[in-house]
Amino acid sequence: MAFAAWAVARPRGPSLLQVVRFLAARVHLGRATMRASQKDFDNAVKQVKLLKEDPGNEVKVKLYALYKQATEGSCNVPKPGVFDFINKVKWDAWNALGSLPKETARQNYVDLVSSLIPSSEASSRGEPGTQEKLLASEDVVVTSEDGITKIVFNRPTKKNAITTQMYQEITQALKTASKDNSAMTVFTGNGDYYSSGNDLTNLTSTPSGNIEEFAKRGADILRDFVDTFIDFPKPLVAVVNGPAVGISVTTLGLFDVVYASDKATFHTPFSHLGQTPEACSSYTFPKIMGPAKANEMLIFGKKLTAGEAYAQGLVTEVFPDSTLQKEVWARLKAYAKLPPNAMRISKSLIKSSSEREKLHAVNAEECTTLQARWLSEECIGAVTSFMSRKAKL
Repeated sequence: MAFAAWAVARPRGPSLLQVVRFLAARVHLGRATMRASQKDFDNAVKQVKLLKEDPGNEVKVKLYALYKQATEGSCNVPKPGVFDFINKVKWDAWNALGSLPKETARQNYVDLVSSLIPSSEASSRGEPGTQEKLLASEDVVVTSEDGITKIVFNRPTKKNAITTQMYQEITQALKTASKDNSAMTVFTGNGDYYSSGNDLTNLTSTPSGNIEEFAKRGADILRDFVDTFIDFPKPLVAVVNGPAVGISVTTLGLFDVVYASDKATFHTPFSHLGQTPEACSSYTFPKIMGPAKANEMLIFGKKLTAGEAYAQGLVTEVFPDSTLQKEVWARLKAYAKLPPNAMRISKSLIKSSSEREKLHAVNAEECTTLQARWLSEECIGAVTSFMSRKAKL
């Protein structure tokens, strides 16, 4: 391993040992649920050799100790002599990790390397700032750049309405992003709309004679789609660049941060279409904005302006449309440089396992209810009427 041969300019004494011991304690307390694969570890070892800047002696010693712990386990060699300064510092750092499990040391090594290499470089093996396209889809574009995985609704001529295929593509994109080297994932829309929500042709293109099976499949796709938002481990950010409708609004309750253009609006016309809330909004919206405001939105379909959504807690901050892109992306790129595992752990603490269990239960109930609604005469009539009016425009 390259770092094993790197010279240390001078021993750092107790301060270095304290740093390493703190690192070990932090690992014991906070990383029990995080596990890097052997492939992740091997890739991190390779990335270390590609560092363009010397990370400094303390970091080198940490990397050495974690590497030895991950590959050999607890320190198992005699302590170097008192005048063998370099090897003594290395030995102290390794020994300070005590009985730390190999798997945990491996994860911490990967995290430390990740903090030294821009996420876009680590994922693409290219120059920092280059953009890598991760999903070849016309309607859902996924890219990785500057430590950010970006998922873009890309049907501007259809107001970014979400087709059944798009639901599945977004689900897969989120599952992939949860394991990539990016620090966060950001959703936005291409064109004037963020998203007009569910493409209603998903409901009107039902195969004849198989309506029940079609409704069940739709409910299963929706449940899996929402579950990926609930379980997503990294910071999840929405940049709402324009009007948002239906599920593109209700999923916002599962995001960690929501930035919006002052031209954005937020509309959930479920009752107008004979349908009911989804994406856990029957639970998250009352928590966010209070029952009365949530009822007005989810039951009566009141459309909110960006300012109203901000006042009610659904939106984190509103930006002038003319400066939205410049201001928001500059901020997000700065956030993406923060230690990624610290952000993951913070999110896990904020959204506890019991809260996630509750959200999964709500999602399951909402999807079961919607499956029944899609088969109801009331819903079929409302959607058919809406599509007929739309066709005459």
